[in-house]
Amino acid sequence: MTASSSSSRIAAAPQGRAAAAARGNGPAGAGAAGGRPAVHAETALAATLEVLAGRLAATAVERDRAGGHAAAERELIRASGLLTLSVPTQYGGAGAPWADILGAVRRLAEADSALAHLFGFHHLQIAGVLLYGRPEQHEHFLRPTVQGGLFWGNALNPLDRRVVAAQDGDGFRIDGVKSFSSGSVGSDVLTFSAWHKPTETALIAAVPTDTDGITVNPDWDAFGQRQTDSGTVRFDHVRLEPLQVLQAPGIAPKPRATLRSQVAQLIMTNLYLGIAQGALAEARRFVQEEARPWFASGAARHADDPYVQERFGEFRLAVRAAEALAGEAAGLLDAAVARGDDVTAGERGELAVAGTEAKVLAHRAALRVANDLFEVTGARSTSARYGYDRYWRNARVHTLHDPVAYKVRDLGRYALDGALPEPTAYS
Repeated sequence: MTASSSSSRIAAAPQGRAAAAARGNGPAGAGAAGGRPAVHAETALAATLEVLAGRLAATAVERDRAGGHAAAERELIRASGLLTLSVPTQYGGAGAPWADILGAVRRLAEADSALAHLFGFHHLQIAGVLLYGRPEQHEHFLRPTVQGGLFWGNALNPLDRRVVAAQDGDGFRIDGVKSFSSGSVGSDVLTFSAWHKPTETALIAAVPTDTDGITVNPDWDAFGQRQTDSGTVRFDHVRLEPLQVLQAPGIAPKPRATLRSQVAQLIMTNLYLGIAQGALAEARRFVQEEARPWFASGAARHADDPYVQERFGEFRLAVRAAEALAGEAAGLLDAAVARGDDVTAGERGELAVAGTEAKVLAHRAALRVANDLFEVTGARSTSARYGYDRYWRNARVHTLHDPVAYKVRDLGRYALDGALPEPTAYS
């Protein structure tokens, strides 16, 4: 499935080749949307995730070397039915809680953090429609997403204001270029932001990727997260209809709408945590099955070396602490989303604190485990056939998304004065 027919899908909600899985006929969607007990839904989701993660892991090292567009792997994700997890049941989706969706991001990141990024950011765009949009917009965008098995991408980088919106009758005209557009290459629908100069505020909207005037350039060349389908998106006189505008310029978002940044932060948190878990699992396997004990250790097995055991203990502490806080923050996110328009600025702020705590620890765990694993696996583990360097490269690239020092600063302000983080696109 390509983006070439996404306009017609959004307009007419037609059937797509992945529609059966996307509607919930696959393992992930059937339990949540079909009335079966929750335990069956959780079991089905776990089983689907294991199959998908296994298939992504099987080619992760080779694809990391090659980079480029992971078209076949996108189709695996599409066919799994997992793209409908965040779509409410009234539009044909699974209506899964965010705790489950974030857990799915984490599990896929263990296998392939680039594809987990694509998966997580797809759900982030759906969250944007639900949090910013009106009921008629939910219907307009989300039912076709399920029926057509549509994959969402992003061109919403808020720091890049080169895309501008000008009033055009009852709609807008969009022009400019947006960088760091994760998931844009190969997407069916794009969420994007545009700067509205008269009000000095941003407009947020969603359009089919194949809309006239939109060009996606696959120019991502970072040394990590090489298959996130990030690119540069150009808008040339793109006509934006009122129904496509999720957040009009000049209107302050409600606390409910600002939950989108918390969804984004927790997706990244679980991405980092998945990298840490994947690196730890592979280091454990290598130490137990392939590593040789150092001659001076006196140990029969490398795993019996007390220095190796001490290092693995530190790895576990780093990962477990991040897991605990990530789980707590996911629960708070679900509670805040459930409050809808009644969620308060204070509740939103407490969620931001919990999410910040989790993100800082996940950030540190990913970098630490991914870097230090070589000290316990030894020189042979640096062979290119293992591809262990991808864990560090992926963690290093993605953790630069926004400076963690400012997260720690926010926590310091909260610890000292009880000041909640100010709602921004990054907090």
